[in-house]
This record gives sequence, C-alpha cells and structure tokens, in this order.
Amino acid sequence: MTNPVTTLHGLYGITDATLLPDARLFTGVEQALQAGVRLIQYRNKSGDARKRLLEARQLVALCEHYSGCLIINDDVQLCRDSGAHGVHLGQTDTPVDVARHELGSAIIIGATCHQDIALAHKAQEMGASYVAFGRFFPSFTKPGAPAADLSVLQAAKEQLTVPTVAIGGVNAENGASLLASGANMLAVAHSLFATNDIKANAESLLNLFQQQR
Repeated sequence: MTNPVTTLHGLYGITDATLLPDARLFTGVEQALQAGVRLIQYRNKSGDARKRLLEARQLVALCEHYSGCLIINDDVQLCRDSGAHGVHLGQTDTPVDVARHELGSAIIIGATCHQDIALAHKAQEMGASYVAFGRFFPSFTKPGAPAADLSVLQAAKEQLTVPTVAIGGVNAENGASLLASGANMLAVAHSLFATNDIKANAESLLNLFQQQR
C-alpha cells in the first residue's frame, strides 16, 4: 500500500461528477495520475451509495497503481468500506477525533478550516493529517464559499506542524501566490478536470511546484 505521508504535498485533485461523469471519472483521474498527481479526492454527493462504493474502490486501485492515495470527501463509512487512504471532513461532518478513533492512525484525515486558524489548531490537536483553507479565489465548485486571505496561510506555516491545503478557484495563473504564502498543497477541481486534455492541465499546475524549488 502507498505510504500516505509521502503524498501530503503537491497537487491535490478533486473529482466532480459533472466534469467526470461515468467512465470519464476513471480516464480523467488516470490522466492526472499519469502526469504526476499523487493525491485524489473522490467527491460525489449523489445518493447512490452502491455506485459511490464501486467507484471509490476502483479509484483506490487506480491510485495505488500510480503510487497515489485516494481521499474520500465527507464520508467516514465510505472511506472504511472502500479501503481508501483517507477522508476529508468539513466542519459539519464527523469530528476529526471521532474519525481518527474509528479509522486508526495510518489513515489520512483532512479538515476544512475556511479562514480560521483557530479551527486549524483544533483540528491538528484532534489528529488531523492536514488542514485546508479557502476559498482564495472565485470558485466554480463552491461559488458561495466565504473568502479567505493569504495571511491565513502565512499564519499556518508559522504556527502549525501539519501540512496546509489551499482551495478555491486555484489555477496555473494564481497558484504561485498560494505556494509563496506557505501552502503545501493546491486543491483543484475545475482547473484540472474541465478540459479534454487533463494531463496537460495537470502538468501545467505541477510546474508551479517545480518553480518553487
């Protein structure tokens, strides 16, 4: 199995059922993995539990083939049942400490912290593997999400020991500012998957990390 610790940096792809319907989910994710993405979040809000489980299990196998990790959005039970490498939790989902107790120490647990460094401190104390801040730019996926300022990334870099994710409208043009402010990972959905050439998009976004070296 992939070592989750090695994947908590770089580009973090988030699937979108409208951008990646049916079989395109797997071909799209594979293109991203082929380009070098090593962290994928499966986000599907449909009520079809059987379909979600089947898709998650197939994505786990696909990610492991490329030495990547699959994170499940919001659903601790699906994470357990699918054999995924982790789960990402919002503020109204299962508490981080409860998820950590249920899933064990080896599972990646991410926590949404919006623009609140206090929430990030709490998540870290409860056992989060990483914390996510945003949205930093206008977002196609969550247009109504509250805005975040770059200063929260700078504060997190100074105050926290867990990696940080920047999310919300991130693309190849604005991602460098987030990395310069202290983000370890850039979470992307539309700017990665809303294209016929996902591999090229991924390479362009991954180049941001090369430029930071």
